[in-house]
Amino acid sequence: MASLQDRLSTDQDLLLMQEGMMMRKVRSKNWKKLRHFRLQNDGMTVWHARQAGGRAKPTFSISDVERIRLGHDSELLRNLAEEFPLEQGFTIVFHGRRPNLDLIANSVEEAQSWMQGLQLLVDFVTNMDQQERLDQWLRDWFQRGDKNQDGRMSFQEVQRLLHLMNVEMDREYALSLFQAADVSQSDTLEGEEFVQFYKALTKRTEVQELFENFSSDGQKLTLLEFVDFLREEQKEQDRAPDLALELINRYEPSDSGRLRHVLSVDGFLSYLCSKDGSIFNPACLPIYQDMTQPMNHYFINSSHNTYLVADQLCGQSSIEGYIRALKRGCRCVEVDVWDGPSGEPVVYHGHTLTSRILFKDVLATVAQYAFQVTSDYPLILSLENHCTWEQQETMARYLTEILGEQLLSTTVNGMPLNQLPSPEQLRGKILLKGKKLTTLEEDIEEEENEELQPELEREQGSEVELDPFLEPEPEPELEPELEPGHEPEPESEPQEPSSRSKDKQEKVVKCPLSGLPICCQIMVQTPSFNPESLLLSKQIAKPILCPALSALVVYLKSVSFYSFTHSKEHYHFYEISSFSEAKAKNLIKEAGNEFVQHNAWQLSRVYPSGLRTDSSNYNPQELWIAGCQMVAMNMQTAGLAMDICDGLFRQNGGCGYVLKPDFLRDTQSSFHPHRPISPFQGKRLLVQVISGQQLPKVDDTKERSIVDPLVKVEIFGIRADTTWKETSYVENNGFNPYWGQTLCFHVLVPELAVLRFVVKDYNWRPRHGFIGQFTLPWTCMQQGYRHIHLLSRDGISLHPASIFVYICIREDLGQEKS
Repeated sequence: MASLQDRLSTDQDLLLMQEGMMMRKVRSKNWKKLRHFRLQNDGMTVWHARQAGGRAKPTFSISDVERIRLGHDSELLRNLAEEFPLEQGFTIVFHGRRPNLDLIANSVEEAQSWMQGLQLLVDFVTNMDQQERLDQWLRDWFQRGDKNQDGRMSFQEVQRLLHLMNVEMDREYALSLFQAADVSQSDTLEGEEFVQFYKALTKRTEVQELFENFSSDGQKLTLLEFVDFLREEQKEQDRAPDLALELINRYEPSDSGRLRHVLSVDGFLSYLCSKDGSIFNPACLPIYQDMTQPMNHYFINSSHNTYLVADQLCGQSSIEGYIRALKRGCRCVEVDVWDGPSGEPVVYHGHTLTSRILFKDVLATVAQYAFQVTSDYPLILSLENHCTWEQQETMARYLTEILGEQLLSTTVNGMPLNQLPSPEQLRGKILLKGKKLTTLEEDIEEEENEELQPELEREQGSEVELDPFLEPEPEPELEPELEPGHEPEPESEPQEPSSRSKDKQEKVVKCPLSGLPICCQIMVQTPSFNPESLLLSKQIAKPILCPALSALVVYLKSVSFYSFTHSKEHYHFYEISSFSEAKAKNLIKEAGNEFVQHNAWQLSRVYPSGLRTDSSNYNPQELWIAGCQMVAMNMQTAGLAMDICDGLFRQNGGCGYVLKPDFLRDTQSSFHPHRPISPFQGKRLLVQVISGQQLPKVDDTKERSIVDPLVKVEIFGIRADTTWKETSYVENNGFNPYWGQTLCFHVLVPELAVLRFVVKDYNWRPRHGFIGQFTLPWTCMQQGYRHIHLLSRDGISLHPASIFVYICIREDLGQEKS
């Protein structure tokens, strides 16, 4: 890439980086080690050693870097501000879940050079087109194969390279390809010769055959021939003529071909490998759904214990957890707040050894990143409040001061009092979910009265005194179902309360364990709690919830769930209940249709079991099928469950909101997640797994190991639709394996189906090695000949690794399911 090489030889920052520099690598306040960092001559990788000239090893690739962050924006470096000027520090933020790299240079000037140089390279990689990325990929492989770094590759080096590239090839055949590419007859491959060798190595016979099936002369596709292909195979139907011309102009490499409106085999392959030829419909990438419906009509990308970046018992709490969640498109983050020292509320997982961070730092991070990264649709702060009165007042002050105009503190003008506002109406707003002393109707009435009689209200307000033994508002229960690490629930089921009193008579709030009046703020922390301690407490009596904090909760009032009947009779559209995963699954099993109707009217949040101390996840699809909107995930943990979550929210601009199917938005819906009945018409899905391209090794430290890949296709939806099938494995070929096998599926409710394509390395053990995956909703899947571009466990592109498939969807008229 000439432009990059020019910059490497002229840009002063890049020249300094290529010379190398001693900097401090920082992992914690007590771990700060000097290391020599150097940008390699390829301009794409950074290596480090203990000292200049020492044995170096790779640190990172530029393609792994997402952004460069100033020292002032680093949580870790700010803790070292007394030792080192923040201007000398910077943070390298990587894609996915890879930990950040914090570095401290010896001077502000050196830090600036590295930050500017790295940013230049990151921008360069980000702006590469498809061909430039492939060229760079080839250049990287050439450098890895050129063991003696003389700019040429001998046949022995080529043989080694083939093993690195996951290819087991007959020596005689490899030698014939090598000799055919060696036009200079120097017994080595240089530059363009290596490119020709690679093209011969990656010749796609299956694509050539497909091309020739529609080409009359085997050399080109005319405009009409390409239209036929798009209509017959790609199911583009009426848009095929216009699309054909558009695709030829976009992917045909020759000027003459574009002028004549024809497509060469290279242009055809370029189209098939592009986003237009991807299995994921590009029409679903931007925001394409109706965003004007009530919030409860959407699935909402939600995080559990967002502050944790590791396990639930001893893991680190960090504002980085919020940054990462927001970067992934999360629109509901959780904040567990407890009393901290010096009157400062802190955030951590209660009753564990997890570290603590300041509540105000969390809010500052949320304010900075809430709408900066992926979405300007509303963000929900799920507040778990465990603080005393004084620190609740501090919380309320921080919320209003730090979030400012971003915080929704009043109702949306003109909204009817029978449904939630839409994501469109709440753009750029942060909503607080939590307990509330009053109803929304009372808040609005109070606002109207204040407008009419401001002077009178101020006089009355100065005379009001709260009785600490009395609840300010007649609620049946202030305590919502609490998550693990919070106050325990009573062992027995709570009695269903009577209807709300319509008068203003105040009622005594009683402890659900002892039946005694709650006269002070005592948090019941363990099952061995003695209710008599309430009588022995000498704390000053105060209400359980601070009115200033209560007032900031507008549309998302947390309430306990008793039964679906009780919810219909007593609860309002702006109230939300939380469910443990076990309770939610049990409700789906016992009263699935009622749960669907409940979620068409109110918001529900589901959180992982407290037994998941390793921060593992459940399958969110099992809750989405009942219409549960906020299925909270441990986003720090990669794996199948997060693949499903990422797959669903990949659509609609990655904005964190996905419109539910119409039968999950109907309060009179007859849909039952476990027993769906008509009018659902099933579909038959045929997946022909054809071939794979440039699959990575499971363990790239083992130079001689070559994968035996197989493809597994998984469907997640209603119970009857959840299944999987897989191909046989191809022995010793991860570079261009060919399967040519067809898998057939019957799907009853495709609107709720998510598909996961996973490539694995066959192993005689039950668990095959993971190579790559791609997950997407059924509704975003394109038919025809498509490439599936694989992602890593962390959801990072494994370009150019892909599998080539043929997708066909038909009406399933003869398949009956109960």
